[in-house]
Amino acid sequence: MSSTQRVFGPSYRSSGDAAQDRLAFFHILEALKTQKRTGWIPDAESISDHMYRMAVLALCSEDTKLDISKCVMLAVVHDLAEATVGDITPDEGISKEEKKQLEENAMRNFCEEMLQKSSVAQRVYDLWKEYEDQVTPEAKFVKDLDRIEMALQAREYERRHSSSIPDLDLRPFYNSSIPKLQTDEVKRWGEALMEE
Repeated sequence: MSSTQRVFGPSYRSSGDAAQDRLAFFHILEALKTQKRTGWIPDAESISDHMYRMAVLALCSEDTKLDISKCVMLAVVHDLAEATVGDITPDEGISKEEKKQLEENAMRNFCEEMLQKSSVAQRVYDLWKEYEDQVTPEAKFVKDLDRIEMALQAREYERRHSSSIPDLDLRPFYNSSIPKLQTDEVKRWGEALMEE
């Protein structure tokens, strides 16, 4: 699948009216509610479902060294570009560089055209970029939340479908997430999940 097939519509061009452009951004967010995450069986959760649970997981942290409010915001924006480019997985033949560029283009379109380079646009872009760059403790923590959320979802699919799909094997989801956890608190959550 080529990257041009991934884009769900043409890039938005500012109308020049701040309220109309802001509404265009609000409407594009609907795609996050309706687009399903890839790699799962038919009843996959939406991208918004995934981001929402990550935000609540952030609220559940007891790590006093983290800015929890920022973690919640990072969780809410980390997959925002997927409203336009979708949930690109490694097995789709799109390189990491191309995926990164597609997502950067989407974020720039949101922030420059829909949010008109406003202070809101800067805040959204800076949060997204912080997550992408993975240099702050908060970004690293939220990356771990992304991983543990995937493992939690795999466990829930197993519970829901093990009787109807006898050969269901979701170990790849655990193997690609749990061993990569970096933060102590989320590692403990991962250990508890594996015991379960």
